[in-house]
Amino acid sequence: MSQKEIVYVLSDSIGETAERVVKAVAVQFQEEEVEIRHTSHVSKKEDIEETIQKAKSEHSILVYTIVVDHLRDYLNKRAQEENITAVDLLAPLMEVFVRKFEREPSHTPGLTHVLDEKYFRKVDAIEFAVKYDDARDIDGIKKADIVLIGVSRTSKTPLSMYLAYRGFKVANIPLVPEVPAPTELFELPKGRCIGLVITPDNLNAIRKERLKKMGLQANASYAQMDRILEELDYAEKIMKRIGCPVINVSNKAIEETANEVVDILDL
Repeated sequence: MSQKEIVYVLSDSIGETAERVVKAVAVQFQEEEVEIRHTSHVSKKEDIEETIQKAKSEHSILVYTIVVDHLRDYLNKRAQEENITAVDLLAPLMEVFVRKFEREPSHTPGLTHVLDEKYFRKVDAIEFAVKYDDARDIDGIKKADIVLIGVSRTSKTPLSMYLAYRGFKVANIPLVPEVPAPTELFELPKGRCIGLVITPDNLNAIRKERLKKMGLQANASYAQMDRILEELDYAEKIMKRIGCPVINVSNKAIEETANEVVDILDL
């Protein structure tokens, strides 16, 4: 069995980007014959010097993603002095960006990892909103960043999803006179729950349209004004008992309501 070729990967962050590129290339040369060794979170010259000495003794290649200028310059200088092949994966594209955008980069390490964390937080929030939509699981009330309550057709679900896309875990609970409100709602700390209300006329029009799309009669109890007033009155009593802020969603875009929620709860 032939000895593995060693590639040192250096980064002032985790080093995932460099590792992916090295593996993509290594697979073209029988990946199992290449060993990748990491030096992550490079923050001082001593970190680089240690790897330089190892790479020199093992006749290895250095591949790096370092955005801090003085560290990158030091690595390049030492690699040349020791006759080590060093490949800067970011510099060529960075230079193109500088020319195109006509401004300098921030030279801040770890930004990719920060973006990844935001992405996964967003995914978790969306999965949370789906799981705890429409009171499917009452346990979501205590786990949520935001709990939305209101009668049917007050935009609870689309608002939950929009807020989830912004990274907030949202549970929503419909308020129905015949169904007791979950006790968990009254145990929530202040600043976690928002009540959604709407004018009776707007709700009547929305519900009639909903029935029409479902192929049902528009004069069903669901869309009758007496029923609507009863539901709104019940919801108002629950919201007062909880003591939560209330937003009137009549004729408001989801984005506008979402901004109000975030502002009111100071998130």
